[in-house]
Amino acid sequence: MMNQLFYGDNLDVLRNKIKDESVDLCYIDPPFNSKRNYFQIYNNVGKEDAAQAQAFIDTWTWNELAELGWLDITQTRQSDYTRQTIELLKGLRAVLGTGSLLAYLVSMTQRVNEIWRVLKPTGSFYLHCDPTCSHYLKLMLDSIFCPRGGDYLNEIVWERTFNSGSSKSIARKFPTNTDSLFLYSKTSEYLFNKINRPYSQGALKRYDKIDEQGRRFKWNPLKTVSAERLNRLLESGEAKIILTSKYPVYKHYFNEEKGAPVSNLWNDIGQIGTFGGERLGYPTQKPETLLERIIQASSNAGDLVLDAYCGCGTTVAVSQRLNRSWIGIDITYQSIALILQRLEDSFGSDVLTNISLSGIPRDMAFARALANKKDDRLRKEFEKWAVLTYSNNRAVINDKKGADKGIDGVAYIATGKEKTATAPVIIQVKSGKVQRNDIATLRGDMAREQAVMAVLITLEEPTKPMRDEAIAAGFYQHEFLHRNYPCIQIVTIREMLEDGRRSDLPLHHAVIKKAAAAKTSEQGILLAGDD
Repeated sequence: MMNQLFYGDNLDVLRNKIKDESVDLCYIDPPFNSKRNYFQIYNNVGKEDAAQAQAFIDTWTWNELAELGWLDITQTRQSDYTRQTIELLKGLRAVLGTGSLLAYLVSMTQRVNEIWRVLKPTGSFYLHCDPTCSHYLKLMLDSIFCPRGGDYLNEIVWERTFNSGSSKSIARKFPTNTDSLFLYSKTSEYLFNKINRPYSQGALKRYDKIDEQGRRFKWNPLKTVSAERLNRLLESGEAKIILTSKYPVYKHYFNEEKGAPVSNLWNDIGQIGTFGGERLGYPTQKPETLLERIIQASSNAGDLVLDAYCGCGTTVAVSQRLNRSWIGIDITYQSIALILQRLEDSFGSDVLTNISLSGIPRDMAFARALANKKDDRLRKEFEKWAVLTYSNNRAVINDKKGADKGIDGVAYIATGKEKTATAPVIIQVKSGKVQRNDIATLRGDMAREQAVMAVLITLEEPTKPMRDEAIAAGFYQHEFLHRNYPCIQIVTIREMLEDGRRSDLPLHHAVIKKAAAAKTSEQGILLAGDD
């Protein structure tokens, strides 16, 4: 089966692209209604110490989209929802009013209801959240799963950090160091693989004997074994048994320990450190060991894993490594580009040949549809797609306002042998009518930003005066390569789609941290043996 990566609204993808009862495991780490904007951190390039761009917005308002979602649940698709879900939402509207919290809950209800539909009868669902809205989300999950024969199995508490936070943030309350993961099954026939965690080094002290091969062991008593069983063990030699004056004992090796069963308190998996080898710069990135445990517990090799808010792709990367099929969905092209780069870095370029990409413009009609979306945030996605596609994911998305509003991306080129010798190239995307003045304005932007070159990506075909103005801007001479490059290049969306035109800038500087190559061993996981 081809793995699938969807760029677009996950509600639309879930409803129209994923079949009923086709998914074995779904994990989502959606926005938490934290009322914050999250930024992707890029490699330190250019003059800024930490170039960054908005990755996603976790703020919600009651607007036309929220009202349409409300009508979807209570009227338009009423038969798709349980009576309990509809009554719950009505009650919450009466209590909460039409504000940001209800808008968030309506959005989550629509999507989780579709996730329930696509899960197999043996499937499981994990929702990752923090205490901001966990109590409301639990009610919503109960209303979707439990009336249909599903069940609430666990609230897993992940102690993600031991840091107490700033003195101001904890001045009048206890620090919040945990997230919650709600685990639900679609039916009582769900798959679950018992998992053990290795014993701590403290347990090693109890194994105070060492045999001739250097293996640690201890003598365990056989107080309750029957005489018949003891005789069989002695005759077979299955275990090294010594008969003492009190009772027989057998040799128990430390490496034979199965470990302790994992409980619902996960305090053995830390968050990714600021400079950790896994860290890619994505703001809410979760550690791979967290997803390893979830995927190992609730799926088998060959099963299909879904992440409908896949962000920087931890779920899909771990699924790939653990030999699961996967589906990832995200609404931002920054995430899609980052996931593709992560998979290629971790598994090699061949991995991309087994991925079906959907939602990415492949012709002019698709590109125009994306550029003309009514939602401002989706229109911005057109600009991000154009910048990242043209630059082969080697540009920084620019989200600054004010004087920098006309710049949609910045790439950095190496200008010398030293890694720090870089210069900016600004990128602007136009989806409407373009004219000669646009080039003149871009020349001014170059001067203000001290950029050595500029690229104008346009949906409409450029005019001859525009091309003449671009030529008049002259050439940039790359001293190290001894080559000349046009100071202003005009690139059309048609050339990108039909001719595969991409950046030919000299010695393009990487701006996204390279993911580590995948390890084949399944570290940090112990599957429990049969008792």
